[in-house]
Amino acid sequence: MGSQQSTIDFVLDQMSAAGAVSAKKMFGEYGVYLDEKMVALVCDDVLFIKPTGGGRSHIGTPVEAPPYPGAKPCFQIDGDLCEDREWLSQLVRITAQELPLPKKKKKAL
Repeated sequence: MGSQQSTIDFVLDQMSAAGAVSAKKMFGEYGVYLDEKMVALVCDDVLFIKPTGGGRSHIGTPVEAPPYPGAKPCFQIDGDLCEDREWLSQLVRITAQELPLPKKKKKAL
């Protein structure tokens, strides 16, 4: 089905207090980045945050679900939680702090 651009725009706006957030189209859905780190996915217009210990503590009791078939479970962020800009931005910052920087790709010879 794919996510709508309006959903991506809303999610990025809600997370904007976290810093330089952006989205990249991936396989018809979107990866959400804070600086260089992918912190979330938006699949079928639903926000999924990568699971971390700090994120779990911030959420309390997270709803976990795979963003797409065969994926590892992530924290599913629904309705009211997406509406809380400060809370969502803090969750994204906490998540990014715990995730490693992406590995640099080697250039082909």
